[in-house]
Amino acid sequence: MNKKICFITGANSGIGKATAVQLAERGYVVLIGARNESRGLQAVADVKEMSSSETVELVQIDLSLKASISHAVKEIKSKFDHLDVLIHNAADFDVSRKAPVLTAEGVESIWATNHIGPVLLTNGLLDLLKNSKQGRIIMVASQGLMLHPRMKVDLNDPEYQHRKFSVAKAYYQSKLAQVMYTYWLAKKLSDTAVTVNCIRVTNVKIDLNRYPDLSALMKFLYSIKSKFSISPEQMAETYTYLADDPAVSKTTGKYFNEKNEMVDSSAYSKEEKHWEELMELTKGYVAEGFSVKPSREGLSR
Repeated sequence: MNKKICFITGANSGIGKATAVQLAERGYVVLIGARNESRGLQAVADVKEMSSSETVELVQIDLSLKASISHAVKEIKSKFDHLDVLIHNAADFDVSRKAPVLTAEGVESIWATNHIGPVLLTNGLLDLLKNSKQGRIIMVASQGLMLHPRMKVDLNDPEYQHRKFSVAKAYYQSKLAQVMYTYWLAKKLSDTAVTVNCIRVTNVKIDLNRYPDLSALMKFLYSIKSKFSISPEQMAETYTYLADDPAVSKTTGKYFNEKNEMVDSSAYSKEEKHWEELMELTKGYVAEGFSVKPSREGLSR
């Protein structure tokens, strides 16, 4: 197959779907990752129509579950001998959540979906990315991290088992981990043709219908916020830039905003010793599966 291939998780709506359209228009084979099969198939139909492309397929995947990730990896490998772009767009951020929710494999859902899942998926598809002439891995973080400049990944309790749960803090912790994973992985792959970069997503208009349990007050606040937000299509332009533009073919280990500009992250996130601590913790989950919760006694928070 001569066409470039891109796999986008969480591509059945929002920024992921908009990116799928843009890359399909550029001639890519686009694999739409979605948890829900019916929504995923509808997204495939929509993207095909909007892009006038027939090279759009569904890959059903739940990033919170090791079994689902393994199945998706096997499916992709059975069809393709290479992968040019992997975009980790899927995320768990239910703003109405008041307490931790465990997955079927026993791990707090936000930590599993937003950090451990992307690491597992990357591991599973890395050989296909290395088979590309120039593979690109794109992580996704959040501008909201700027409101938490002193945040650290709690190595002793990343799943909020023993501390007060906050859905926002759990989300931003997982996104901080993705920034650090970007830097760590870019260094590990520095002798390959695979690049790794991260996007700092700004305020983007969201579909409030996805959150039926949201309070009236929160819906009102989000409606105000949306007036100062960009569209999913506008944000997707940065995804497409990092996925396809020749200008960044050799750029790796960087953090980009919605204007395609390199930006800085927190001092904590840039220290290599913190990357190594995070990945030591992460490897405990990845090596044995999500049901194992590694003990981090002895590591400072």
